[in-house]
Amino acid sequence: MTGTGNPAVVVSDVRQDRVGGRSALDGVSFTVAEGEFFGLLGPAGSGKTALLEVLDGLRRPDSGRVELLGVEPWPRDERLAHRVGMRPQVPSFFDGMAALDQVMTFGALRGVGVTEAVRALDLVGLAGKLDVPEYRMTATQRQLLSLACCLAHDPDVLLLDEPTAGLDPTARRHVWDVLRTVQASGKTVVCATGHPDEAEILCDRVAVLDHGRVLAADTPAALVRRLGAPTLVILPAGEISARDAQAITGVDRAREIGSSLVIATRRPGQVLSALSAHCPTDGFQVRTPALEDVFLGLTGREYPVAADPQAG
Repeated sequence: MTGTGNPAVVVSDVRQDRVGGRSALDGVSFTVAEGEFFGLLGPAGSGKTALLEVLDGLRRPDSGRVELLGVEPWPRDERLAHRVGMRPQVPSFFDGMAALDQVMTFGALRGVGVTEAVRALDLVGLAGKLDVPEYRMTATQRQLLSLACCLAHDPDVLLLDEPTAGLDPTARRHVWDVLRTVQASGKTVVCATGHPDEAEILCDRVAVLDHGRVLAADTPAALVRRLGAPTLVILPAGEISARDAQAITGVDRAREIGSSLVIATRRPGQVLSALSAHCPTDGFQVRTPALEDVFLGLTGREYPVAADPQAG
């Protein structure tokens, strides 16, 4: 796990009520080490944004304790202004301003000058867009511009809310590369996301949230191991019957789903070897357990083996 071991973020039994008495945050606790990339993984409405706003001092928790770099963020503390960068889920910009002016304006109260603004735009891949107005940028470029605005003052802690929302796969991977570079420079990152694959790729540790509670928190690999989910072997239906597949030693379950036969096993090597004696292996797909399975299981969503593996 990346990180020094010294705590950069401490959240202890934080509670925050929505209007009407519903809990946005219901006793949330975790610690993030300096230099760590920590993920808040949860569906819409799970409390991720509320938690980031508490961390940034935009909301006062009803109870509990929060510290960033040893300082309580509420009420807003000027000691944190130069050390924390917040990237909101929906970027907002000044109308008509070019990229460079946007970054300098957002960073004006934090001592950001031309040199720092250009450096931030170069870091996110917008060095060639300094004079381009925000409204002429693509969705990906707007996301990167928003990221540059929160990086320009060189903060020690980054709070990111859905940094790749609405982006295509290529654009998402570009943002991931930028975030890896940022963490490699020693920054602490707390990132809220609804995408298990994003959390699994980027994060040293992940807290799975739902209904304002932390359901589990650990490294992605440890969370997957704890789930104990089987490996799925998927092959075209008709290559072998579900009944014959079920009879293979090591097969936990075999079901025909649509045009596929889905086999669940905790001994994939043994099962694949046995299957190869019955049918060609060219059409096999092997799906090992992933953080998505943890996410679906903990939040009560349907386990993937019950769905058509070819569907979305």
